[in-house]
Amino acid sequence: MHILLTGGTGLIGRQLCRLWLSQGHRLTVWSRQPEKVAKICGAQVRGVARLEDIGQESVDAIINLAGAPIADRPWTTRRKALLWSSRITLTETLLAWLETREQKPQVLISGSAVGWYGDGGERELTEKSPPVIDDFASQLCIAWEETAQRAEGLGIRVIFIRTGLVLSAEGGFLSRLLLPFKVGLGGLIGSGRQWMPWIHINDQIALIDFLLHQEDTSGPYNACAPKPVRNREFAKTLGSVLHRPTFMPMPALALKVCLGELSLLLLGGQKAVPARLLEAGFTFQFTDLRAALDDLSSRL
Repeated sequence: MHILLTGGTGLIGRQLCRLWLSQGHRLTVWSRQPEKVAKICGAQVRGVARLEDIGQESVDAIINLAGAPIADRPWTTRRKALLWSSRITLTETLLAWLETREQKPQVLISGSAVGWYGDGGERELTEKSPPVIDDFASQLCIAWEETAQRAEGLGIRVIFIRTGLVLSAEGGFLSRLLLPFKVGLGGLIGSGRQWMPWIHINDQIALIDFLLHQEDTSGPYNACAPKPVRNREFAKTLGSVLHRPTFMPMPALALKVCLGELSLLLLGGQKAVPARLLEAGFTFQFTDLRAALDDLSSRL
């Protein structure tokens, strides 16, 4: 296949490129810095600055993962605008380009997150669950999915990947925790009772590949391991894997003062489960948090 990726130079995109190159697919990455794509994603991957640069070459599938990191800095008005434009506005541009093409791709796999549900408290959340709380992260994910869903009107199969906390040794959520934990300053966040829907990077890549090749899949899929854990258990397990104590809690009040509205992401959570992936026959390699962290520990 010829696969077009947005966000192809990110944590997930890079690994998808490695996998799909090994399978013999042709890859194009739409990027603001196309000259860096080959170095980051692989020498055989083409980078384009404009979608028009693809010309009338057929595209069989689109993987839409672009988006500024949501937890990197406080949600000022300016930051919120960037988070919105890097997802919704970019997807609108993608749709406008698709409308001009005679040959449409078969499938669009578009990014989203378990934040779609808002802070779910103790409720178990499957893909049939409605949003629980209408916070900014939820609004962002809902708008992103609604925008991408318009591709169905063009005859394109649309899939949404509601990703949890991706565990990887190459970046992402886990890398932000390593320093405090390695120096013995790790611990629970707030009450420690909030649920953390996690997924090993290998499973994240495998499930996207799985959904790409299953022609009867569409709609939302929770991309998280079948066994979410509370923040308290996550901190204890990570400390154990790193052989470090975990007795330095991060008080909720301090987070609210330092991070403002962004603190809701850390103090809330989702007890999300991958019901539709399991029903579709996907098999997770890592269902136990300790096993997932042990697998990554030699590279952390």
